[in-house]
Amino acid sequence: MKNIPFYPADILLPPQVTEKWPVIACDQFTSEPEYWKAAGEFVGDSPSTLKITLPEVWLTSSDVDKRTEAVNSEMKKYLDSGVLTEYKNAVVYVERTQPDGRVRRGVVGAVDLSEYDYTPGAKTMIRATEGTVLSRIPPRVKIRKDAPLELPHIMILIDDPDNTVIPKNPDGSILYDTDLMAGGGHIRGSLVSESGVKNIISALENLAGDRESPLLFAVGGDGNHSLATAKACVSEEFPLSRFALAEVVNIHDPALDFEPIYRVVFGVDPADIIAAAKRHFGAGNEKTVKCLYNEGEDEITVNGLPAGAVQSFIDEYLTARPDAYCDYIHGEDTVRKLSSEKNTVGFIFDGIGKSELFPYVEKYGSLPRKTFSMGEARDKRYYMECRKIK
Repeated sequence: MKNIPFYPADILLPPQVTEKWPVIACDQFTSEPEYWKAAGEFVGDSPSTLKITLPEVWLTSSDVDKRTEAVNSEMKKYLDSGVLTEYKNAVVYVERTQPDGRVRRGVVGAVDLSEYDYTPGAKTMIRATEGTVLSRIPPRVKIRKDAPLELPHIMILIDDPDNTVIPKNPDGSILYDTDLMAGGGHIRGSLVSESGVKNIISALENLAGDRESPLLFAVGGDGNHSLATAKACVSEEFPLSRFALAEVVNIHDPALDFEPIYRVVFGVDPADIIAAAKRHFGAGNEKTVKCLYNEGEDEITVNGLPAGAVQSFIDEYLTARPDAYCDYIHGEDTVRKLSSEKNTVGFIFDGIGKSELFPYVEKYGSLPRKTFSMGEARDKRYYMECRKIK
């Protein structure tokens, strides 16, 4: 039987979790500093994960080093002053009520980073679903390397069509039950009993089966770079760093949506880039891609995975245009809004289906970067549980 790289962890939480404690993943609302300023005003002087994480909107600010030091200082303060209570050898069952009312279920525990590899063609049990942007890792390492705590917004997927892993009625005590700030819905977490944890591990063993190199855990864009950062920070000096806290979610959960991540290119002549795309791809291909701009819309056809085909073309097109750039946009309405501006073109296409993800990654290694997102921005995981890493 294979050794499953998922374990209980010593989890830290406030004894009384209020709406001010959890905050949305740091890689959301990166173009909306007003969201984060409003979050800060809402939190005020209360303990909050907002104060022990660094929203990416501030990564390029002139005082980023000062902000990082403040995060580490606040972490130490929370550890020293009794803000956090430790739950030994814990797995947490999570019910997240999304803004649309649907409930997403998962379990939080520790994954063994020795079984995680984000490189294409990896045969480990934990793999990245898409290309990892290596340049995004060092800024995160700079934040994590001196931090005494970790807080995950990592969601790891399992391919469990029969719903055998995530417990339906856990019998442990409730740890938190609170609304989520800024319209994020509601979250409820409870301890999984010792027998319940054994059932989870047994079900994961059955999913892995007798395959020589099973893909058991798929790490999507939601947290992949965080897990890669954790891997880069593994140190023999700190044995706890070998593991990372994460939430495991079934890809077949009805509340988990796969949303395509579209492309919008700024600083270009729409007629020129669309004509170049038509020359690049030719006609009569399998998949249709809409091209939106301020005077209307056009379309091109591509073969294979649309996100990868479009991204490859954009990368090539922009090499000779240093003043132009591409952004990755969630939501068709946002793409249409941005594309109504001059010198801007949006590309809209179909995404990958849930049933296609695991077979694709096992066969081809990984998806192109920024292929899909799991749900809308306010559906993302909020920081909640903490764990010592030093």
